[in-house]
Amino acid sequence: MRRLYGTARRGWEAEIESQGLVYNKTTVPGGETRSYWREDVFYDFTAAQIDHLADVTDQLFAACVEAGDVALADERLLDRMRIPRDAREVIKATWDAEPPSVYGRFDLWWDGEGAVRLLEFNADTPTSLVEAAVVQWAWHLETGQGRDQWNQLDDRLVDAWRRNLSRWEAEHGRRPRVHLAWTDGDRSGEDWMTVAYLADTVQRAGYETVVLTTEELALDTGDARFYDPKGNLIDVVFKLYPWEWLLDDAYGPSVIADLWTPDGTTWIEPIWKMLWSNKGLLPVLWQRYADDPVISKHLLPAYFADDPRAAELERTGYARKPIYGREGNNVELFAPGGAPLASQGGKYGAEGWVVQQLCALPDFAGPDGPHHPVLGAWVVDGEAAGLGIRESDGLITDDLSFFVPHTIDYRRPPNTTWSA
Repeated sequence: MRRLYGTARRGWEAEIESQGLVYNKTTVPGGETRSYWREDVFYDFTAAQIDHLADVTDQLFAACVEAGDVALADERLLDRMRIPRDAREVIKATWDAEPPSVYGRFDLWWDGEGAVRLLEFNADTPTSLVEAAVVQWAWHLETGQGRDQWNQLDDRLVDAWRRNLSRWEAEHGRRPRVHLAWTDGDRSGEDWMTVAYLADTVQRAGYETVVLTTEELALDTGDARFYDPKGNLIDVVFKLYPWEWLLDDAYGPSVIADLWTPDGTTWIEPIWKMLWSNKGLLPVLWQRYADDPVISKHLLPAYFADDPRAAELERTGYARKPIYGREGNNVELFAPGGAPLASQGGKYGAEGWVVQQLCALPDFAGPDGPHHPVLGAWVVDGEAAGLGIRESDGLITDDLSFFVPHTIDYRRPPNTTWSA
């Protein structure tokens, strides 16, 4: 695993915007604007390293399935994970029925040499999809840098929709119209473009789509069903909107009631993803696999913050994470002994906390300073499907991070400079 310097394409900014990265410009504190996409650097891996990442990703996904079973069998664990009580029975029912689920992203620590470690699982509303599936693949094809790229995302997404929707069609006896929703609270355009891209993959799978905002989803108080603004019944809806927000909305009880209806709306990602998109998954995984010689080496010790064992992590250093946190919000890092290392503000934490053994991100430093990567290993329809890398100047990956493309088996031509 290396961080290399490449050559920027002429007109690359207009090119990536035309491919969907309309949210490339990031405004940093102080008002300066910079590019989220890094055009002239990339990470390179050997084919063996990519095979290893894919294998670990599949192992972690299987471990999360087992962890879901563990959590659902223990009401006290569900309490600590802050799973709403009025949603638990329908979560259990949908978990057993295995309704359509499309994608998720593991955030992993790795420096190319040590054990790959799970930092967290973005299982409900993962973004950075457009840049991972579309923009970096086009970069690879256009620049010719590297022999290959771990990127089966686009094909796998089309296949996942086709498999899941054909199953839905067989169960319901009709062909579904798929609605895809994003919140109009999105100001960057990232959620909108993520939904637009996913709609394209649904269409290529052979199904009709409607793109709208979550605010446009309407509940008919007569039949207690959900409709779009044109009066179309919503058969299937992909919502780029967290389940904990949806259940906290005024329509939350109606959503739960509709999930019990045999011909009710199918929500993607399904409500059981609340078990995985929740930082409480981390201590559940550790509880289940701490003594497993294979899986434990890819996990970090983690506990709910009120667990007496959490104090053990002061010796090693730890990360304190809010159960429902996003984009690094409210994450705090502490060095061995408890001295603060880094922190991020935000609006989360009232719901509770988990602590996880500190695993400071590796630094692939260059002349312009530190570069700390997080490897985003994508899972589509339950299988490892690709890689997207975000890097940051600091130890917490937040909404000011950069996206960096990657290659496999790059061979350096003459007169190319690079950093290890």
